[in-house]
Amino acid sequence: MPVNPRPEKLKEKISILPDTPGCYMYLDASGTVIYVGKAVNLKRRVSSYFNRHHDSVRTNILVRNIADMRYIVVPTEQDALNLENSLIKEYKPRYNVLLKDDKSYPWIVVTKEHFPRVFLTRERIKDGSKYFGPYTNAGVAKAVLNLIRELYPVRTCRHAITPEYIAKGKGRLCLEYHLKNCMGCCIGKIQESAYAEMINHVKQILRGETQELLDYLRNEMTNLSQQLRFEEAQMLKEKYQLIERYQSKSVIVSQTLDDIDIFGYDDDTSDVYINYMHVRCGAIVRSVTLEYKRRLDETIPQLLSYAMAEISQRFSTVYDEVLVATMPETEIPGTTYTIPQRGDRKKLLEVSEHNARQYKADTLKMMEKHNPEQRVQRTLERMKSDFRLSELPVHIECFDNSNIQGTNPVASCVVFRNAKPAKRDYRHFNIKTVVGPDDFASMKEVLTRRYTRLMEEGEDLPQLIVVDGGKGQLSAAVEALDDMGLRGTIAVVGIAKRLEEIYFPGDSVPLYIDKNSESLRIVQQLRDEAHRFGITHHRDKRSKSQTTSELDNIKGVGAKTRETLLQHFKSVKRLKMATIDDISALIGTARAKTVYNALHSNTEK
Repeated sequence: MPVNPRPEKLKEKISILPDTPGCYMYLDASGTVIYVGKAVNLKRRVSSYFNRHHDSVRTNILVRNIADMRYIVVPTEQDALNLENSLIKEYKPRYNVLLKDDKSYPWIVVTKEHFPRVFLTRERIKDGSKYFGPYTNAGVAKAVLNLIRELYPVRTCRHAITPEYIAKGKGRLCLEYHLKNCMGCCIGKIQESAYAEMINHVKQILRGETQELLDYLRNEMTNLSQQLRFEEAQMLKEKYQLIERYQSKSVIVSQTLDDIDIFGYDDDTSDVYINYMHVRCGAIVRSVTLEYKRRLDETIPQLLSYAMAEISQRFSTVYDEVLVATMPETEIPGTTYTIPQRGDRKKLLEVSEHNARQYKADTLKMMEKHNPEQRVQRTLERMKSDFRLSELPVHIECFDNSNIQGTNPVASCVVFRNAKPAKRDYRHFNIKTVVGPDDFASMKEVLTRRYTRLMEEGEDLPQLIVVDGGKGQLSAAVEALDDMGLRGTIAVVGIAKRLEEIYFPGDSVPLYIDKNSESLRIVQQLRDEAHRFGITHHRDKRSKSQTTSELDNIKGVGAKTRETLLQHFKSVKRLKMATIDDISALIGTARAKTVYNALHSNTEK
């Protein structure tokens, strides 16, 4: 059954669509482009939107808003992918996946001049210059540039130095020449061919071909030493050591790998982070992470295709061999795709995936630094998903029982609001109706008392209850909620201590949450806090029971009198050995008789 009654104009356009690759654009009633897509077969792809009901709610909403359509025919599917990427950037349609990381990165450029310059830039101009990068970290780019300038005195001035300029004698030596940071190109102190050789060495460093450059410098050092030109050999040795130190700081994966591109990803439901790395001569020479915001439940193969097109357009990349964890939706002709299972290629893919995860973590930390509430919201949403809740667990309560060999049974209730302890709301419970060490019955009593009172006082109920224990304690909690008519109103789970298993009502098989999950961390914190709070109360109660004496049960003897007697006689045993006159001297004759008779009547018994 169609999900959208199509206007006649739209029906006509769809009916005449060609069976060729291309891009299509959907427009709403106001003429705004709301979605851009690509297709191997335009007619088949566009028709599929209108001839069925889609599983995705957002796709159905998109279809209801389509009022018109445009399309562009291209020769191949790869051309369609590239065009789609450009159209999304131009129109920014609301239903398309959003590339959030669209910032410019610094490059190191070697200009196309008679005496080339080398400098940092964020703009790529098509003037024949050679660009190296991009560098996602500007500090790394500056460090590489400083290394180059320490090794080779390339010019930094902006003069258009040509053979004609030098012949006219218009150049003047500047301070950079006297500081030995320039070879005096402007007055012809270095030949253009010698300067070009120096620039070739610079390009080798920027391409990551440091081993070839080291081999060259080693041979030159040997030749100069044999010619007894030791000062020149020493200068080359210093350059050799600088490059060697630089190479040791590079990420060398394997000397056998060359010109490989890697795409690793981290899928975070709504956001997907795709890392791109390029390896040359076994070293990682480029790494960029793109962040995509899902709009219509796009798959990883789709997003990989988008990322490959984006990298290709942004950096003029031509792929030869590409390492991926899963195949992209659109394969680029002439490109070899490998899903590595072991060895150096597998390690490379793992490095890329690690970079994607790290980028996600850094992005979230930065966002949460500026907006602390965002971390709380993310944690609550994660818990809502992990614990199958219908609403965010803003208010959580956790219960724990404490007793030693059945004595002094107590329970504790700790409260978390917005994933943080609300200590003012913590409560202790002395077990009243349960005889002996029965944790299940104790749990039922405590929950009944707690939520009966909250309902009577009109207080808010929690969204989630956590009970410390496995299936037995959870069943007791569920019975209590059933009796109060709260089953289905409040979610409840149990956490078993041994393996940190999470039990749900009615499920015999527990859930094992990722040990690094924030949801598990919050539940563990709840459980530990409930245990600490309960143990403290139990210890206080036990200490109090151990300090009671026979004096507490004598009518007419108050706390002050008991304190006076115990301070003087030090113990009840010594008090019993005292005469009635000794006691009368402290508390008077009448109370002395009462105390003396009570203690000695108990002794006789």
